[in-house]
Amino acid sequence: MQKIQKMSARTRTVAGMTAGLALVGGVVGVSAAQAAPAAPAAGKAASAVRQVTVLRTDAAMKIADAVQKEAARQNQRVAVAIVDRSGDLRLVVKGDGAGPQTVESAKRKAFTAVAFGQPTSKLAGNATGNGPTVKDIPGTLFLAGGVPVASGGAPIAGVGVGGAPSGAIDEAIAQAGLKAVQGQLG
Repeated sequence: MQKIQKMSARTRTVAGMTAGLALVGGVVGVSAAQAAPAAPAAGKAASAVRQVTVLRTDAAMKIADAVQKEAARQNQRVAVAIVDRSGDLRLVVKGDGAGPQTVESAKRKAFTAVAFGQPTSKLAGNATGNGPTVKDIPGTLFLAGGVPVASGGAPIAGVGVGGAPSGAIDEAIAQAGLKAVQGQLG
């Protein structure tokens, strides 16, 4: 104790800070070691984890830009929506002059296309009948204008376009957007 009292205030401060840093470093080191995943047991972890392919943000923006350019070329005012494989919204662009219904229409078409892995124009026949049909699934819309984005043969996203006077025009515009990244999807 007398030795500590003989130390200058500056030396005691430096010694205290060093001890504090050592303590914090030890706690952080222990916490990091606890947070680090344990080494997987021979092959067990690999079966519990799945890698997912996603459409990159820059690719989604490229699709949306191509959609709006094609819509302008065709003199159409549309909205485009892009959703991921889970149906979660990634991007929406409402073009100048597009109607108030276009965003919701585009989102639902994109969701339907990725959910079923087919263009929405091909799904319309499944949405008819007197009893429950696929049209009863919340968030879906069985009008032409939605196309899936596939990579490795599986859908990874959906593109929906709404606002043209017919679904066929919406779908042609969506396809033009998809062509902007077609060679980059793997």
